[in-house]
Amino acid sequence: MDSTPQFFRHGPGPLTRLVLFTFLSCLLIVGDSRFNAIPELRQVVALIIYPLQKVALFPAMTFDTFNTFIDNFHVIEENSFLRERYLRDREKLLQLEALKAENQHLRKLLGAVKTIESKTTARAVMAEILYTPHDPFSHKITVDKGGYHGIQVGQVVIDYKGIIGQITQAYPLVSEVTLITDKDHSVPIQIVRNNIRTVISGTGKNNEIELRYLSVNTDIQKGDLLATSGIGGVYPRGLPVAVVTEIKRHPSDNFAQVTGMPVAGVDRNRQVLILSLTPALPASPEKLTKEPSLESENH
Repeated sequence: MDSTPQFFRHGPGPLTRLVLFTFLSCLLIVGDSRFNAIPELRQVVALIIYPLQKVALFPAMTFDTFNTFIDNFHVIEENSFLRERYLRDREKLLQLEALKAENQHLRKLLGAVKTIESKTTARAVMAEILYTPHDPFSHKITVDKGGYHGIQVGQVVIDYKGIIGQITQAYPLVSEVTLITDKDHSVPIQIVRNNIRTVISGTGKNNEIELRYLSVNTDIQKGDLLATSGIGGVYPRGLPVAVVTEIKRHPSDNFAQVTGMPVAGVDRNRQVLILSLTPALPASPEKLTKEPSLESENH
């Protein structure tokens, strides 16, 4: 059996070393925890082994950094996708809101058509505004109905709130409407509160009309509703036109300065109604001849 020669053996045996180092470790643990005896030594040892710790942790740190980069890349890609989807959904939502508003306006126009046809002999044709001039001094619009659709010069144009204007030019497929705010346009009206009849005229300004040649002692108040009087046979009776917004009376003047704001407007919607008055048919001669005979029979 091989054994180490005696002259190569130095120091204590393995068991003695184990016991000695165990004892020293216990002394260091007790001294450090109870008496805080070796803080400087610990700092020196920590400083020495710090590079070794960094080298040992380098693979794990590299792997974590790589995973973080991949995760950030996926997050950026997902954010771009969600942002694009949000913009698409936002566009669709805005379109739906616009369609909803247009649908509500069309329902109101339909209600106005039923009301007008039930109270008057007028018939309504729906039209869409094609062009609104950007010139502030031009108070005319173009609609997509013309002579081909039975539109004629003089017909009244309204929305669900009231009078907008009148057809002044009719072409085969489109028509030109002069708004009531045009300075050369006038509408016979009456004050709803007391049935006083007069005429309003445009001022050439947006959303403003005026009552000319109205006596200073006329019974008119701010907030009065002005409606068509039906005189002249162009405008059906009772359609809202404007609301009185300002009244100026000067004792030295014979006429009051009265201005109002139209209740309807082309800047609020795209669809309008064109009214065509259907004159009442006269009674047939047979009916006229039969009615006296019926009365004579009753007598």
